[in-house]
Amino acid sequence: MTAPSAGLSYAHGTSGTALLGDTIGANLDRAIAAHPDRDALVDVPSGRCWTYAEFGAAVDEVARGLLAQGVAKGDRVGIWAVNCPEWVLIQYATARIGAIMVNINPAYRAHELEYVLRQAGVSVLVASLEHKGSDYRALVERVRGKCPALRATFHIGDPSWDRLIAGAAAIPDERPTAAAAELSCDDPVNIQYTSGTTGFPKGATLSHHNILNNGYWVGRTIGYTEHDRVCLPVPFYHCFGMVMGNLGATSHGACIVIPAPSFDPAATLRAVQQERCTSLYGVPTMFIAELNLPDFAAYDLSSLRTGIMAGSPCPVEVMKRVVAEMHMAEVSICYGMTETSPVSLQTRRDDDLENRTGTVGRVLPHIEVKVVDPVSGVTLPRGTAGELCTRGYSVMLGYWDEPEKTAEVIDAGRWMHTGDLAVLREDGYAEIVGRIKDMIIRGGENIYPREIEEFLYAHPKIADVQVVGVPHERYGEEVLACVIPRDPGDPPSGEEVRAFCEGRLAHYKIPSRVRILEAFPMTVSGKVRKVELRERYAAE
Repeated sequence: MTAPSAGLSYAHGTSGTALLGDTIGANLDRAIAAHPDRDALVDVPSGRCWTYAEFGAAVDEVARGLLAQGVAKGDRVGIWAVNCPEWVLIQYATARIGAIMVNINPAYRAHELEYVLRQAGVSVLVASLEHKGSDYRALVERVRGKCPALRATFHIGDPSWDRLIAGAAAIPDERPTAAAAELSCDDPVNIQYTSGTTGFPKGATLSHHNILNNGYWVGRTIGYTEHDRVCLPVPFYHCFGMVMGNLGATSHGACIVIPAPSFDPAATLRAVQQERCTSLYGVPTMFIAELNLPDFAAYDLSSLRTGIMAGSPCPVEVMKRVVAEMHMAEVSICYGMTETSPVSLQTRRDDDLENRTGTVGRVLPHIEVKVVDPVSGVTLPRGTAGELCTRGYSVMLGYWDEPEKTAEVIDAGRWMHTGDLAVLREDGYAEIVGRIKDMIIRGGENIYPREIEEFLYAHPKIADVQVVGVPHERYGEEVLACVIPRDPGDPPSGEEVRAFCEGRLAHYKIPSRVRILEAFPMTVSGKVRKVELRERYAAE
């Protein structure tokens, strides 16, 4: 239900079901007690599988291994890895003993890794060995001396991981339980780096209460029970994977299915078929890639009934095919941001095509949303575009060690200002109509232009640069760099700019297009008119 708001753009999700007051570890214990013999985690690439009882034992073993390394309540443990069972074990093991897991994007290069390790004060890092040509061991060694808090690194699939697990033998079985008894559901449990508005990433700090409840309510909204099997091709380092996916599953006794280390459309559909998955997640580009497989019709997807699509709007024709050809009649659209754990609005199981493609749904239970005038902060009438704000259990504790940045987005009333322009309709459904800030969303990845601009200023041929997002048929938006060259007679080519970024910026941040300009359009006060740059090149 949504509470009425007398014509104002305000809605409050009501429910007769209370919020969970558990920590993540206590909630997992309840699932283990209720469903010890049901599958909790399946890793299709390796063929490994854990029942809830086995998963609980494995989580406790990793927790004891971390305790043997001196990890204590509040310590930051970094996870820099592709999707794998060890990622999930670290997620629940850190939560059980009160450590704070720091998610690190597997696409990060050395300077991005260094920034996160330093800013969060990560003391123990768990990492993959390699990913898409990146040697993670070599990258860690490059930054280790610049990260004074980092005292131990363990690589998944390497003897160092075995040493972490072997350390558990020195810790009594009851130690994780004793550590868990000291925890509150309001303790921080996770730091996720997000672009926010501008500048370098900020560490959104999330509590047990934040993310456990959000995963639970997203799953409840699409009807999860212990009989569901949730296929997760989306990355765990995002809230999409670890909150809506992992916590959404375990809080209902459902099974997490990992189809591949990173997105592979064929592997995803094979996993759905093999594991008889009932739910599938993805951004629209993932579903498009799956539907466009030459042998798509050969996969048996009849076990599917639901799933979640998020990250960017879904084209109508794609939604029609997802419902008809992938059997996902109850597929749900979610809207949110990392700072709100992440989901604030969600479509319901029985919503029609128009609401699934033209809106981002209605407010979730126990959450408030409002649309305000961006200047005055006054709540606007329904049907009027303004800034979307959200409040409730899901709003982050704050940005890690950045109270000033926190105060810029969370006001005195604890409303989170999203920076998105939205319209709240009379029927309670919300439409996202634009963004106040200049953040680019490419295939579900949030990209903030200032970081790319700062990086490109170091190019020897670039005097000035402005980065904007322009429409892209597949990814929603692509990155365009507008460059003023140092020497007008020798401007940098697109290939030179991309080569400069290769291996130093995450692949999705690298400009796919470059335009050479003599000058930027400016306002009377001397600010660059990015909106004009976007409009100028959007039609190309």
